[in-house]
Amino acid sequence: MTKQQLTILCLTGLLMLTGCKEKKQPVDIIAAKVEAPKPSGPVRMQAYHDQRDVQWLGKSYQIDITREPDDSLAMVADETGQKFVDNRVKLVIRRSDGSVAISKTFLKRTFDAYIDNEFKRAGILEGFVFDEVDGNQLEFAASVSFPQTDEYIPLEVKIDNFGNLTIKRDSELDTRGDDEEDD
Repeated sequence: MTKQQLTILCLTGLLMLTGCKEKKQPVDIIAAKVEAPKPSGPVRMQAYHDQRDVQWLGKSYQIDITREPDDSLAMVADETGQKFVDNRVKLVIRRSDGSVAISKTFLKRTFDAYIDNEFKRAGILEGFVFDEVDGNQLEFAASVSFPQTDEYIPLEVKIDNFGNLTIKRDSELDTRGDDEEDD
């Protein structure tokens, strides 16, 4: 190989190496700006109705629980400003002949003595369900919660056969299934 051929071969190789070199790409990452969702109109929970028959003090009774959003109550707002409508719960206990034995309405303020200021300000009355018969008392579980979260205060509501009401904060969460029996 001649000197001239060797020089051309070296120059061709050098050109190939520099020609194949990757071009540096800019490292700027462009992402769309994410905006917090704007609050929509007030959110209402779905109405709830439960009716069941129980044996209480040797007689048949029907327990009727209705939860409905109530626009006349003060609304609460979460940290984004989203507003939520609070609920009203109506409990009616009927005798077997259909006459009303006990009728009570529950609002969040019914439980003010059992919830802290944060739940008073931003919580709603969410749950109210029948639990069990215990002697001359019917026991119910209630809850005041921050809307659309798992944060709530469990409450125990008892009504005796004279219509007397007792409420306390429930320190024991019921984690057993409905099909399990008490020991």
